Amino acid sequence: MNNNELYISRCIELAQKALGKTYPNPLVGSVIVHDGKIIGEGYHHKAGENHAEINAINSVENKDLIPESTIYVSLEPCAHYGKTPPCALKIKELGFKKVVIGAMDSHDKVNGKGKKIIKDAGIEVISGILEKECTELNKRFFTYHEKKRPYIILKWAESGDGFLDKDFKPTAISNSMVNQLVHQLRADEHAILVGTQTALNDNPGLTVRHAEGVNPVRVLIDFNLKVPDHFKIYNDEAPTLVINTTKEGAENNVKFIKAGKENFLNELMDILYKEQIQSVIIEGGSYTLQQFIHQGLWDEAMIIKNEGLQLENGTHAPKMLLSPYETKEFRDNTISYYRAGHLD
Repeated sequence: MNNNELYISRCIELAQKALGKTYPNPLVGSVIVHDGKIIGEGYHHKAGENHAEINAINSVENKDLIPESTIYVSLEPCAHYGKTPPCALKIKELGFKKVVIGAMDSHDKVNGKGKKIIKDAGIEVISGILEKECTELNKRFFTYHEKKRPYIILKWAESGDGFLDKDFKPTAISNSMVNQLVHQLRADEHAILVGTQTALNDNPGLTVRHAEGVNPVRVLIDFNLKVPDHFKIYNDEAPTLVINTTKEGAENNVKFIKAGKENFLNELMDILYKEQIQSVIIEGGSYTLQQFIHQGLWDEAMIIKNEGLQLENGTHAPKMLLSPYETKEFRDNTISYYRAGHLD
């Protein structure tokens, strides 16, 4: 690993500290190096607050060293005025000697403009360092802006004989270790989605209880509004979107959005895009999950299996035809991880 890669990999490490907290902004880390020594570091903590580069600049004790320093940043510095002024202009104003960028930003408002501002100021710019890793870091942000839909993660737990429940009643399948992991996943992602049946059968709260983090936005697909409003999904612990065929409007933290049943998944993607949802975990049930699989509308899947548990009768688990790229053992549970388009 050369020096550029070493410092960009540190930027990625810093950026990851804010996973789940920066929506709708990307995760970004920045490092300032003078004479082979790190003199400043920073990352973007949450939307509306300073960007990574500004936090890194602010952490430098001796600002006189800046014109002799290189600033490393995992994502191209922004070029537009949002809640904060453009970082590219700040870098230009302070007159860094050199700028090293991990991935370029595909967002319309940036897309090469940040790099151009810095270059036009006569500052040396290198981009595309550990690009694959920097893009992976912001897979949610990039998918959202390039595909105009959230990054989609499918998730379910099934018994050894392929059922989601016993006799169509909620049944504990995953163990406590896996439950903790699932709650961390909820804290990391922007939203979580269930269908009518799951909401009625399980009455889930869909919040983060066994991990640190922010509750995801809850998305309920309930065409005919069958889920009673005293159910947990309607409580005030998280913002909730209810996609249905009859009702529009907002009540407290709940927003009702009308959609048609025809071509539903595409319409749902448009709705989530407009709501600025960058990633969503599809938690079920089986019918909802199978629709996403059937349309090839997913990016990652996480299937928890309890091999020793035989439920014999109930809701059949969805069918995943790809091979996992990784499997992990958690006591009596196995988690298989899949990526769309990842064929062994």
